[in-house]
Amino acid sequence: MIRLIAIATIGLVAAVGGTSPARAQTFSSGSTGADGAFNPPTGTTTLAPPASGVFNFTTVNIPAGATVRITRNATNTPVTLLASGNVTIAGIVDIRAADGAASKVNATGIGTNGGAGGPGGFDGGSGAAAVVSTAAGTGLGPGGGIGSSASSGGGGGGGYLSVGGAGKGTGAGVGGVLYGTASLLPLVGGSGGGGGGAAVPNTGGGGGGGGGAIVIASSGTITLTGQIQAQGGAGGGITGAGVAPGGGGSGGSVRLIATSITGTNGTINIAGGASGAPSTPIEGGAGSPGRVRVEAFTNTLSVNLGTSSVGVLSSGAPASVTLPNAPSLRITSVGGVTAPAAPAGSFTVADVVLPATITNPVTISLAATNIPPGTTVAVTVRGFYGEATSTVSTPLTGTLASSTASASVTIPTNEPSIVGASASFLLSAAAGDTPRYADAVSLSATR
Repeated sequence: MIRLIAIATIGLVAAVGGTSPARAQTFSSGSTGADGAFNPPTGTTTLAPPASGVFNFTTVNIPAGATVRITRNATNTPVTLLASGNVTIAGIVDIRAADGAASKVNATGIGTNGGAGGPGGFDGGSGAAAVVSTAAGTGLGPGGGIGSSASSGGGGGGGYLSVGGAGKGTGAGVGGVLYGTASLLPLVGGSGGGGGGAAVPNTGGGGGGGGGAIVIASSGTITLTGQIQAQGGAGGGITGAGVAPGGGGSGGSVRLIATSITGTNGTINIAGGASGAPSTPIEGGAGSPGRVRVEAFTNTLSVNLGTSSVGVLSSGAPASVTLPNAPSLRITSVGGVTAPAAPAGSFTVADVVLPATITNPVTISLAATNIPPGTTVAVTVRGFYGEATSTVSTPLTGTLASSTASASVTIPTNEPSIVGASASFLLSAAAGDTPRYADAVSLSATR
C-alpha cells in the first residue's frame, strides 16, 4: 500500500503597500451566497465540506451552546468558509485532530492506528506492528514526526510552527521539521506525530493527527467570543511492557479575514498534541503549536491560543482568500500506473494498484503548473513501519504553465509505504510579480 503526497511551497511573499483611511476600506470575501445563511442550533452539528472545501454563505451565526464539527472531504482539502455578511462565533467550531490509539499487548493483527488529521491536516504514523517490524510509521505531512526505529522508543512529535518534540527511549523518533509561512499561504494543516515501537507480539502507540486548516472570510465583521478548536491529537499511550508511545500531532491553521474583526475572551486553540506517556522513561514527543493569522482593516480581537504557551498570532491588512496563478504539483503516475486527478488520499481506498510483477526501481512521474522550470522536486519514500529514504527528481522541463519531471525510487515490497513529493522555490519581488501559492494534494495507492 502506498500513499503519495505532493506539496509545493514558496520562499517569498511579496509585501502589499499603500493604505487609505480605515473608514474608506472594505473587504470582499468573494462569497456568492449560494449556501444561504448558516444558523446551526444549540447542540452538535456536523458540517461536511463539498469537494472544493469552499462554503458560500450569506451570514454565519453560531450561538453559545452550539458546536459545529467540520469533517474531512474525500480529498482532505482545507476548509474555506466565505460569508457576504457578518460572521458571529459564540459557540465552537471544531476542526481538531484525533488522538493516536494506545499501544496493545499481544496484538493479533496489523493496521493503521495513527490518529486522523482534522480537515486539511495529516494523519499520525502507525505504531509498530511487531509481527511485521519493531519500527513504527512516520507521521504524514510536511512536518511529520519520525516513528521509532526500535521496540522501546517513542515516536517524535509533529512539527509546524516549531520543530516537534523528540521521543525518548532507545531508537526514539525525532520531531518533525518546521514549515509554513506567517501569511498562511498556502493554507496547510498540522502534521501527524510518529508512531511508537513495539516488541513481538505487540503493537506500539499511534501518532496523533495534525490539526485542521480553516480560513473564515467575511465581507463585514467577524465577532469571536467562542472557540475555534484546531488542536493536534495526542500520541497513543502505553498499556503494558514491550510497547512504546506515539508522538503528538502538531496544531492546525486558522486564518480570519474581514473588513473588521472583534471579540473578547474568545479562544483559537492551535496547541500541539500531548506526548504519549509523558513523564515516563519512554515517551512520545509533543507536537508543535500551529499558526493563526488575523487580517482586518479594524482589528480589536482579543483571544487566547488555548493551551499553547508558545503559539504565535500574526496580523495584517486583508488579502485575497484565493490568489491567481496558484502553482500546483502532483504525482501523475507510479510505475507507469496513472494516478487519479481527484485521489481519495486514504490508506483504505485504493487510487492506484501496482501490478505484482513490478520491480524496483519505480519511476514517479510529476507534473507542475506555475513552478519555474529548472526546479527540482524532492521525493521521499517512507516504509509504513520503517524509516524514510529521499531522492531528487530531474529538473522540471517545459514552460511555467506546464512542466514535468520524474524520479526513480525504491518502494518497499514487504510493507505499506508513503511516497511524498515537494518543491520549494523563490518568487521575484519585482514590481508586478503576483505571489503564487500551491495547495497540498494527497494521493493513495495499494500494492
